[in-house]
Amino acid sequence: MSMAVTGLIAGMALGFAGYFGGFGAFLLVAALGAIGFVVGRFFDGDLEPGEFFRSRDDRHR
Repeated sequence: MSMAVTGLIAGMALGFAGYFGGFGAFLLVAALGAIGFVVGRFFDGDLEPGEFFRSRDDRHR
């Protein structure tokens, strides 16, 4: 699936959540979508778990 179609689906989901559930539902769907995106990138192998827990000194090495 292309990134444009993925973005379209995400936008439609946020639109429906905002219209039918209000602003709180919009924020919940946006937050869960962001978490799902990060988890998906992790399982695809694009992210390493250690990237979130390294200190600032370790990033420059």
